[in-house]
Amino acid sequence: MIAEILIAALWSISPFGEAKVGIPYAVFNHVNIYISFLVCFAANILIFPVMRYFLDHLNHYLLKWKFYKRTAIKVAKRVKIGAGTNVARFGFWGILIFVMLPVPGTGVYAGTIASYLFRMPYRQAFLANAIGIFLSCAIIWGMTIATYHGTR
Repeated sequence: MIAEILIAALWSISPFGEAKVGIPYAVFNHVNIYISFLVCFAANILIFPVMRYFLDHLNHYLLKWKFYKRTAIKVAKRVKIGAGTNVARFGFWGILIFVMLPVPGTGVYAGTIASYLFRMPYRQAFLANAIGIFLSCAIIWGMTIATYHGTR
């Protein structure tokens, strides 16, 4: 049980799945549904301060390397295209909705980068990302529970 919770938390931290993968993994591996939600939500929300610290303090130094700079510019362009119009128009609500959508390419990683690129204040960006993560987790959690109970 502890191993499944740890793996679900790792999926929730991963940029390849976030809680969109962590919650279903935990539920389908018989972890308590409430623990699944809480662990995956908490793990997913921890990404914001780590990413923001990275963008605020380490990104500047790493931009000196060509490979990193090329990759960072590619990611920034992709995020600006995906979230740009919504964030530029709606600010806080644009980030919240962008992070909330439970589809690939949206989530706290992209939301943190978008809020950084659009120079959103830290607290406002954290709140938008946290609420978006919560709503995304709730959607995924509900769909997973409905599917899980339908297959039992």
